[in-house]
This record gives sequence, C-alpha cells and structure tokens, in this order.
Amino acid sequence: MTLKVSHLVGGYSQIPVLKDVSFEVQPGELVGLIGLNGAGKSTTIKHIIGLLEPQKGEITIDGVTLFDDPKKYKTKLAYIPETPVLYDELTLKEHLELTMMAYNLDHDEAWKKANRLLKMFRLDKKLDWFPANFSKGMRQKVMITCAFITNAEIFIIDEPFYGLDPLAIRDLTGLIDEVKVQGAAVLMSTHVLETAQKICDRFVMLNHGQVEAQGDLSDLQDQMNKQDADLSDIYLEMTQGDSAHE
Repeated sequence: MTLKVSHLVGGYSQIPVLKDVSFEVQPGELVGLIGLNGAGKSTTIKHIIGLLEPQKGEITIDGVTLFDDPKKYKTKLAYIPETPVLYDELTLKEHLELTMMAYNLDHDEAWKKANRLLKMFRLDKKLDWFPANFSKGMRQKVMITCAFITNAEIFIIDEPFYGLDPLAIRDLTGLIDEVKVQGAAVLMSTHVLETAQKICDRFVMLNHGQVEAQGDLSDLQDQMNKQDADLSDIYLEMTQGDSAHE
C-alpha cells in the first residue's frame, strides 16, 4: 500500500505554504519527514489525513484519493497526532471501543491486540480512567494504542517522542518495525534526529514548503555534498540561516 504525494500545493490560505511537494512512502518502509518549524511538515500531514484540501496536486493511497473513495482511503490510514486528542467524557476502554467501531474491527481480534498494547504501555489497570487522570505521556500512549489496534496500512505519526519515556520510545519503535514487516508504510515527522537516523529508512527534508532533499542518509550526504555527515549535520547545513517559525 503506497502513499504518494504528487506536486502538492496547499496551506491555510490563498498563499500556499507547500509549493510543489512530491514524495512517496512505500510498503514496508519508514520515512522521516524532517524540517524546521514552519517548513511545512504539519501542513503536509494535515493534507494527507484530509483536514486540508490541496490547491493543486494530489495525494493517493494505492492510487485512490480521499475524494475518489473517502471510506476506503480513511480505513487504510491511522494517525497519531503530536498533541493527543481524547474525549474528556470517555474512559480509556471507551476510546478503544470507539476506535474499533470506527474501523469496523473484529471485536475479539482487536481486543487481543489492545490487551497486548495496554500491558506494553502499562495502561492495563487503567481501562476505567478518564483523560483528566492521564499525564501527557499516558495520553500519547492511548493514541498509540488506538492507532496500532487498527489494520491500517499507512501510519502517519507526528512528533511521537515528546512526553514519552525511553521505555515507551523503545516500545513504539518496536511496533513500527512490526507493522513494516507486515507491509505497512509509515511516515513520521520528528525533530529527534538521532533517533530518526537510527530507525528511518529514508528521509524527506522540507524547507520553506519545498522538498530540499530526499533519500536515505547516503543520498542526503551526496545531495548536500557532505560525505560522512550525520543527519543532524545535514539538517543544520540545510537550515542554516533560516528563521521560519510556526
């Protein structure tokens, strides 16, 4: 299941934030979306998940756009936002059941997955808790659990590491590896470049709403003419002198 962004122009107003952005995420790979605040990462993600409509270009999942077949497109997609979005009046158990209904999941199979993830993230004794009782990290773990109980084939993960302890970061990267092996495509936005370099197969580096460079680390080193540089060195070189902020 391939995610393809083709010549995307878009943003929040008539003046586009994104200017001819193109990249793909193939089955079984994790692509890191890298860039300064204001570079267009969040805007790109909002277009992919359907919160913004492209001004030009298109986004497809296996050749299908959101407008061609909204149900098919959305059921292939799971999204973990940077800021957890939970319903104050629903317990953890009810959040999971809502996700199961939204994705039309098999109840027994979904709960088998959920119970494993709840134990992994030490949430298994908190099924009756409401979001008001959760820390930022716990809220993030709820979002991760909801995403990974689905049968999604495209995972969009926005800045997932903030608020997570080292053990939870290890568990999340393990889950990403698992879905990759199953053939899912994963797009992850992050500023944690040391971790990104270790776990991402390829990178898309955005700068001022355009793709500055893309490829694996070796490709980026060639494109930026910085052999032996790590991802942080390449990132700093690309963004040197920029002062864009969201």
